[in-house]
Amino acid sequence: MTANDRLDIASALLRVSLGVMFVSHALLKLMVFTLAGTAAYFESLGLPGLLAHATFAAELVGGVMLVAGVRTRAVALALVPVLLGATWAHAGNGWVFSAPNGGWEYPLFLTVVAAAVALLGGGRYAIDARRPTRAAAPELRTA
Repeated sequence: MTANDRLDIASALLRVSLGVMFVSHALLKLMVFTLAGTAAYFESLGLPGLLAHATFAAELVGGVMLVAGVRTRAVALALVPVLLGATWAHAGNGWVFSAPNGGWEYPLFLTVVAAAVALLGGGRYAIDARRPTRAAAPELRTA
């Protein structure tokens, strides 16, 4: 297995797991907390309730796009503010996400993962890899 093979596998693992996490959190907002309940929670934090709907949509659509590997870098980067918002929302709860109301380390870790996916791109196993790019020069890859 070459270094590029390992890089492609690592990129796929990170991208797909992050995408599944986003989809699962979107479905949690929809099916468990409900969108109305999520909006009420956002409002309790002093945020507009409509932001809960936008967050749900970003998590669901962005998660599916990450799993498929569509516009991977842009999607991962666009989801960083969602994760920073989640980090902010949980900042007062302390460390460890299993604490009451969840801690801040899990959303912060996911922020770093999203940044890594944005830097790595989707890899060879993403739909992005099968579409022609506009770039004239091939992507540079390191071992």
